[in-house]
Amino acid sequence: MNKQKRQAIFERLQAANPNPTTELNYQTPFELLVAVILSAQATDKGVNKATDKLFPVANTPQKIHDLGLEGLKRYIKTIGLFNNKAKNIIETCRILMETHGGEVPQQRKALEALPGVGRKTANVVLNTAFGHPTMAVDTHIFRVSNRTRIAPGKTPLEVEKKLLRSTPEVFLQDAHHWLILHGRYTCVARKPRCGSCVIEDLCEYKEKTE
Repeated sequence: MNKQKRQAIFERLQAANPNPTTELNYQTPFELLVAVILSAQATDKGVNKATDKLFPVANTPQKIHDLGLEGLKRYIKTIGLFNNKAKNIIETCRILMETHGGEVPQQRKALEALPGVGRKTANVVLNTAFGHPTMAVDTHIFRVSNRTRIAPGKTPLEVEKKLLRSTPEVFLQDAHHWLILHGRYTCVARKPRCGSCVIEDLCEYKEKTE
């Protein structure tokens, strides 16, 4: 895909949604970190239902740590893999308090050292909470990047590197939100909604639907 076409794609996505953001509910970097850890293999809607009850009660590393493992599980038991996620979050709270003064670090290495935080989660937090121009490649971005040919790659990391290299700088801050939302609502997995797609004529997918 050429540079001009990529530019046009992001221009249209921006025009359709000038201020994109995550669909997870959060007020602070720590709340976002917890929500993103919980969102692995779960829907944002399901996570929001749980955190809407959890955060008014406990929304700092100290308060969640004070809930204890069983106390935290009561709030997140509707979310898939909640046992493992609860362990990771409690341990993350301990590390944040002991190593980072109770604050969420802004360095990738420090974020990825937290239990339950991989590269994708770190990228979401760096981008959404701290305004870093990162690209959090989830299943939606991976699919959209390969299907449209905007940044084809065999692994999430390969797609991430291609997107960072080829996305016009002016769009980098918001690009991952546009691509996630596009994959979630238009360029869906089973049958993309090409007929209602704002970039249909620019997309290089060969098997377009009506």
